Amino acid sequence: MTRHEARECALQALCVLDVQGDLGSAEAIASVLAERGLAPGEDVSYIEELVDGTRRHLNEIDELLARHMERWSPERLGRVERNVLRLATYELLFEPELPIASAIDEAVEIAKTFATEQSGRFVNGVLAKLLPAVADRRRADMRDAGQEKRTASAAEAAREGVEDGA
Repeated sequence: MTRHEARECALQALCVLDVQGDLGSAEAIASVLAERGLAPGEDVSYIEELVDGTRRHLNEIDELLARHMERWSPERLGRVERNVLRLATYELLFEPELPIASAIDEAVEIAKTFATEQSGRFVNGVLAKLLPAVADRRRADMRDAGQEKRTASAAEAAREGVEDGA
């Protein structure tokens, strides 16, 4: 299964969960796989990561989306558009190794596939407005990761100094 197909499955599972909130992620994913004629044994780890990650950070994602949509809120959007935006925002915020352009292109294509051409343009516009916030978040995460590395290196050096009898 390609990453694109996994994203499509994740989107469908998020839509199922939007309708049937009492289901768990695993049941929603299994339902989507069955609908697509895929065996449950297929490698679904990336789908699970996308669905679970999006759900785990849903409040943060929806707040960010709401701040960057003029006269809209996630609740007012169609189910597909809402979940495409949620999924893409999750990837932009929490998968820093994924190039920003790739995440946006994927979201636009999936919106056009599962909704309309206009949905693709809408998704592109909203995600474009999110970019400054995403860039700020990625820079902050990199700074924090750098600080953690420096702290870990200093702690390691201190331990070596103690072990060497310094």
